[in-house]
Amino acid sequence: MISRIDLRGTFSAGSSGAGIDPDLLPRAELDVEAALETVRPICDDVHHRGSAALIDYAQRFDGCTLERIRVPESELARALEELDPKVRAALEESVRRARIVHREQRRTDSTVQVVPGGTVTERWVPVERVGLYVPGGRAVYPSSVVMNVVPAQEAGVGSLAVASPPQAGFDGLPHPTILAACALLGVDEVYAAGGAQAVAMFAHGTEECPAVQLVTGPGNIYVAAAKRLLKGLIGIDSEAGPTEIAILADDTAEPAHVAADLISQAEHDVVAAAVLVTPSEALAESVERALKTQVAATRHRERITEALAGRQSGIVLVDDLEHGLAVVDAYAAEHLEIQTADAAGWASRVRNAGAIFVGPYAPVSLGDYCAGSNHVLPTGGCACHSSGLSVQSFLRGIHVVDYTRDALAEVTHHVVALAEAEDLPAHGDALKHRFAADEEQTAETGRYLPQ
Repeated sequence: MISRIDLRGTFSAGSSGAGIDPDLLPRAELDVEAALETVRPICDDVHHRGSAALIDYAQRFDGCTLERIRVPESELARALEELDPKVRAALEESVRRARIVHREQRRTDSTVQVVPGGTVTERWVPVERVGLYVPGGRAVYPSSVVMNVVPAQEAGVGSLAVASPPQAGFDGLPHPTILAACALLGVDEVYAAGGAQAVAMFAHGTEECPAVQLVTGPGNIYVAAAKRLLKGLIGIDSEAGPTEIAILADDTAEPAHVAADLISQAEHDVVAAAVLVTPSEALAESVERALKTQVAATRHRERITEALAGRQSGIVLVDDLEHGLAVVDAYAAEHLEIQTADAAGWASRVRNAGAIFVGPYAPVSLGDYCAGSNHVLPTGGCACHSSGLSVQSFLRGIHVVDYTRDALAEVTHHVVALAEAEDLPAHGDALKHRFAADEEQTAETGRYLPQ
């Protein structure tokens, strides 16, 4: 059901994750570059034909006949009114916890006095308009509405639009739970559009949907390819690939818990990655037995079985936890669980992960819904250089430089020297001209001072 990779005997004491051969680790194949040629004509078509192209793609890809792309506000209100009260209560709690965490992320402006009369202020300004993508398909993701909308709102974004694929089973509207989540969060601009065409809609704008500056949210390989293609015209959060979980565990871990957590991520998609890293062969064997039992009893057993058997999943045997730490750092998982003795201590040493879940009572499923953290996270090893979605994702830092005449005069000789060193004399002249009428060169310092 799940393969084993034996890395024992390949680790040198003092080595880091950088010393691990990435080709030895389980990893999903995700050729975004190849998908670019598929999405390019779609994005160009949306650019030129707007809503008409989106309506055609809804028929072609989703089997839905649409007259318009924007979802009427009455449908949002109806979806919220008809939402299962238990689901509504759960969404409200998810929103409440997410707001607690994300509100604390909001940066404040800061001013630094560099010299007397010279200050640099860093202002944090929200993006004006953002497009938030919520995937559809095998599962329904109202939680992704929460995870995208809450940090954008807490950042102060003034204009939010959500796109989610039309569903043939719901008269061409996005899934009603998605619509209800939008209504619950006060988002009234929602579009029945999925895939690359939705990203193109946000990037280029259409008759119904004004263009945005930033697109966030997970999606399939075609969504990722469209983000790559249109990056620059729009900002993006990441090129999210298939979801993944890595678990670093030792003999103290409960095999049933480990197996259940691996299954929970494999449930997403046949290309989802589930990886256990352990120095314990006994734990590996126990988890394998637990997987067989639990997979047989779960609803999406076919999908899960395929995901666990894929090259992207596996049980990795290591010499000890030091070796295991190097492996998970090299893997840089979207979700990393630490189920070991002194789990907090080991977690504190992890350098590369989208999110870290510490101990037996912080499973990834908690983070997916109600931990307060964000579940839009870097995948495919990108956690070694990228962060998950946060309030900061929707803010831009702007430096405001304010110098007096005297403060500028005091530093002019340094600017001139550096400008000459770079063979850009006009840069220095831009300062010297300010003192041309009353300039006095001081021989001792070489500074240009006002008379």
